[in-house]
Amino acid sequence: MPELRRRTLLSAIGVTAAASALASPHASARPKPYDSDVRDLLARMTLEEKLGQLQQLPWSYDLNPGSGSTKAVEDAARAGRLGSVLSIFGATTTNALQRIAVEESRLGIPLLFGLDVIHGFWTTFPIPLAQAASFDPEVTRADAEVSAKEARSNGVHWTFSPMMDVTREPRWGRIAEGSGEDPYLTAEFAAAKVRGYQGSGYGAKDRVAACAKHFVAYGGAEGGRDYNTVDVSESRLRNLYLPPFKAALEAGAATVMASFNTISGVPAHGNTHTLTDILKKEWGFEGFVVSDWAGVQELIAHGFAEDGADAARLALNAGVDMEMTSTNLLTHGTSLLRAGRVRERRIDDAVARVLRLKHELGLFDDPYVDASAAITGPSAAARGAARAAGARGMVLLKNDKGVLPLSPKVNSLALVGPFADSADLLGTWTVPAAAERFPAVKVLDAVRAAAPDAQVTYARGVGPDGADVSGIDAAVAAARAADVTVVVVGEPAALSGEAAARGDLSLPGAQEKLIAAVAGTGKPFAVVLVNGRPLTVGDWLDSAPAVLEAWHPGIEAGHAIADVLFGTVNPGGKLPVSFPRTVGQLPVHYNHESTGRPYAADNKFTSTYLDLPPTPQFPFGHGLSYTTFELGTPSLNRASIPAAALREGDTVQVSVPVRNTGSRAGDEVVQLYVHDVAASIAQPVRRLRGFKRVALDAGAATTVRFMLGADDLGFWTNDPEGEFRLEKGTFELFVGNSSTARARLTLKVE
Repeated sequence: MPELRRRTLLSAIGVTAAASALASPHASARPKPYDSDVRDLLARMTLEEKLGQLQQLPWSYDLNPGSGSTKAVEDAARAGRLGSVLSIFGATTTNALQRIAVEESRLGIPLLFGLDVIHGFWTTFPIPLAQAASFDPEVTRADAEVSAKEARSNGVHWTFSPMMDVTREPRWGRIAEGSGEDPYLTAEFAAAKVRGYQGSGYGAKDRVAACAKHFVAYGGAEGGRDYNTVDVSESRLRNLYLPPFKAALEAGAATVMASFNTISGVPAHGNTHTLTDILKKEWGFEGFVVSDWAGVQELIAHGFAEDGADAARLALNAGVDMEMTSTNLLTHGTSLLRAGRVRERRIDDAVARVLRLKHELGLFDDPYVDASAAITGPSAAARGAARAAGARGMVLLKNDKGVLPLSPKVNSLALVGPFADSADLLGTWTVPAAAERFPAVKVLDAVRAAAPDAQVTYARGVGPDGADVSGIDAAVAAARAADVTVVVVGEPAALSGEAAARGDLSLPGAQEKLIAAVAGTGKPFAVVLVNGRPLTVGDWLDSAPAVLEAWHPGIEAGHAIADVLFGTVNPGGKLPVSFPRTVGQLPVHYNHESTGRPYAADNKFTSTYLDLPPTPQFPFGHGLSYTTFELGTPSLNRASIPAAALREGDTVQVSVPVRNTGSRAGDEVVQLYVHDVAASIAQPVRRLRGFKRVALDAGAATTVRFMLGADDLGFWTNDPEGEFRLEKGTFELFVGNSSTARARLTLKVE
């Protein structure tokens, strides 16, 4: 029946004769899915209709076709001059607009509907940075599966996610959307999220097409200011920024989005080296590249293009296949082709990539969604998954004197701070309708539910920003009267995400004064941080006995926090990014290169600051537990291996025994780091090349094993053609529970 439906639709739009062969400038020899259908359709299309497939226009979340303000989009769909619409959802809305394209345009080509489903549709999961802190890619896969099911039932075919921009810059607000500072960790999470969104095929009605973004090096923005310049060597580009994208494409990511930044002087939207030479030729990517919002138009502001026609020429020839919101390709494509500034072969290649995805999504079979089957809110199972994800990504930064976990039988508890009774816990990049209809569970409500017999007193103390301290006295009084106090502080969600760079990473407003006042009572207390980035906490850290990093935990925020506070869940998360001591220390990250004068405490003339230690406040991979673990002596299954054997796929195995030496069950994340002692290009002092989160009952033990191959021991050089080099020599392998791991092995590559 689906095949008959597809053929019927193709027949209805007049596709009966075979067209000339696709002439993709990057086509591989092997046939691609739906090539025959795409060829047939291309042969029927006018140039204007082809250019229309390369155009994506924005919708408004709360508008329906016929409202008047969406007339331009509807007219473009009716004329066959539109390929995709973004920021649209809802079965009724999408079906109505789709019906215009399919039933009223000449060829009836269905539209592709995209939406920023970053960490949830109706069910808002923790922000991606929090998910990465779980060191468990299954967390992000679960998010993607729930999100895909909810979104697809509401007419969304395509999500602009996952974001896989490796960054060492916490001032950059978009750090909240990614997985932190490490390319290996980011790659694992990127691949898992793609698999969650797309499953075994995104033609299924509970899956969506993924988009790997932002290509590439967006996380290297100077000063952490969004959209800013990135100057990067070829080796750093390939070793730091590109690996997550390669992993996402190997997992099957359908599309790629270009980034706003320049890459060593060339804007990403006009960068032939990255979009074509690497992505389409070297990697053989067969999906399509979409611009970011007005990214083609912004080539003019970059000083790279003279006008809209020039911007269209540069972007299309560099490898952009679809233009988001600005209309330069559609407006100038015909004149550019006539002038010989773009080739019809390139236009056909871009159109074919778009049409192929529409086929793979099943839109030619069935372009509509069943309105009666639309998911209208989070299910109990979805909420449960979000709650588990929230707790799994929380990181216990400090826990002196066992302040945590709290006893559910505690007599009295004070809950203070601007986020204790706040629903502003969803984080950046939520679907607006979801945030309005399904707010986060508040911490106060969840704590009262978790400790129903306790006397729970609430005092806000201070606001999330501003200088008003008039409420601190009430907070102090509540703390003095209680057995223990929980101080919930952090950032409003609006302070992270796109266009949310911060020059000061301390707690906003008077929140640090509130912590100091509570500390002054001398009573036990714990600080819960809800935030979208690493913060500088040094001014108050010593006074706080316990600190729990909860991030922005999503729809089940309050319950997830209470689960960890009361020990229902033993925290096992680890930091996916270093926490700086001060902003002046930035960038600070574990995987830095050595200098000719590495830090030495007894030598001033080494690489350090006069007024700061060289280490971060909290290192990458750090995280405590309510129990204790012992990692035994690691071992190698061989002390040496020939380089030739590694190149042919051979591996070495690293094993380490792990035991829970405490009195309660818990999780530990075992981490493996590699250091190439001497190489033709200076290598990082450590590189994460393996991690495994293991759950152990009290007293239980297991052995964790890692396999290392050529990919783990080699590196990319500065050759722009792409040279991966595996050199002979000595490698140090470090195993532990953070990037400061001390247990060391030596491996010889001969």
